[in-house]
Amino acid sequence: MVRRKAGELIEMKLAIASGKGGTGKTTVATNLAWIAGCNGRHVAYLDCDVEEPNGHLFLNPEITSSVPVGRLHPVVDEDKCTHCGQCGEICQYSAIVCIGEKILTYPELCHSCGGCRRVCHPGAITEVSRERGRLETGAAGRIQFIRGLLNIGEAMSTPLIRQVKAAAPGADLVIIDSPPGTSCPVIESVRGADLVLLVTEPTPFGLNDLKLAVEMVRAMKLALGVVINRDGSGDGRIRDYCCVQDIEVLAAIPDDRRVAEAYSRGILACDSVPEFRARIEGLWARLCDLPPASFMTLPQEARQ
Repeated sequence: MVRRKAGELIEMKLAIASGKGGTGKTTVATNLAWIAGCNGRHVAYLDCDVEEPNGHLFLNPEITSSVPVGRLHPVVDEDKCTHCGQCGEICQYSAIVCIGEKILTYPELCHSCGGCRRVCHPGAITEVSRERGRLETGAAGRIQFIRGLLNIGEAMSTPLIRQVKAAAPGADLVIIDSPPGTSCPVIESVRGADLVLLVTEPTPFGLNDLKLAVEMVRAMKLALGVVINRDGSGDGRIRDYCCVQDIEVLAAIPDDRRVAEAYSRGILACDSVPEFRARIEGLWARLCDLPPASFMTLPQEARQ
């Protein structure tokens, strides 16, 4: 939980997510991390979008460590195997299949539960580690930088996301830059956060996917707030939805071509667009003033 003194934000885990890609989630996450660092906070930035991490393009960290991350998967000794099929029966993900007198394994589908090895009475199954990605750590000024890099072709990113989160150092503010959407990788990224900040845009697609993201966060019983990016480029349906659902809009960032230009050059917008910096500083101030659990996870009518 968030532990606060008057006017201070201490040990807060802030997950920044979005119901769809392209809303400006990483733009908000990296600039907020930078502003918090400029305000003297010890910040940890975790890039959990392990399939397409791009926070490094804006924070330019010095990477000091890069280690492989592996997962166990089964290997079958055909000489010991009796082809009883119990390994395939217990596997819920079809990572190991017995077809006649042939055992097929699919390491990319394996969840490393060890069930197949445990039910193999002849002892034909052993587990070996298979590299699935890398965990990199470094620093960008006062910001501790951690990211995961999933190997191309790997089907599961959640184990690597867990590794990224486990590597987070103690900090005043831990920013978790989540993948877009509402699938399992996002759920794993936001799990355990003190506050989930949903970045959206005032478009029909933005509203539709925001609704899905809100449902996900509320199902997990997490506190949430909303940032409207490119405010003014659409209509007011996002604000109307947030009002009806009793969700606080913590910041509204106007549509500004200069922000897009900074993004395209890999530059932090808060360093080149004064109006954008003012909005991010305003968001930071709002976060510093939040009392613990200030946002309910249910709409007002459901709490009555």
